[in-house]
Amino acid sequence: MEIFIKRFDELNLGELYRILAARAEIFVVEQNCAYNDIDGMDAPAVHVWIEEEGEIAAYSRVLDKGAVIAGVKMDEVSIGRVITPKRGQGYGKKIMEIAREVAKKEFGAKKIEIKAQVQAIGFYEKCGYKVSGEEFLEDGILHRKMSLVV
Repeated sequence: MEIFIKRFDELNLGELYRILAARAEIFVVEQNCAYNDIDGMDAPAVHVWIEEEGEIAAYSRVLDKGAVIAGVKMDEVSIGRVITPKRGQGYGKKIMEIAREVAKKEFGAKKIEIKAQVQAIGFYEKCGYKVSGEEFLEDGILHRKMSLVV
């Protein structure tokens, strides 16, 4: 298992391609959701991923306070685009732990916000997050804001 933590300008073309392909496979193809994954928020983000045998096992991006994601301003440091192509092996929890530490180190996070797909709320609760907002529709999928004090 290899862990990578890089700002956008540190990514090489191969890494960027693998990240975007993995996100498209989960969010666009698997979830059958046509949406604009290339949302302008990758450049200010810190990208965090785990590779196993040269393939992305889990990924997330961390953004500073004030990021506007799909028209929603995040008041706190946020973690998003969380995927785990290799499921059932603990990579999801691990990527959330690493992303939390990146949020604290890189952006001084005292609190972290996420926009969780409703079907993933149980997973995020296991990572310590608490529901902090009403349901809302984003790209045809129900979400809720959740937060974690760090």
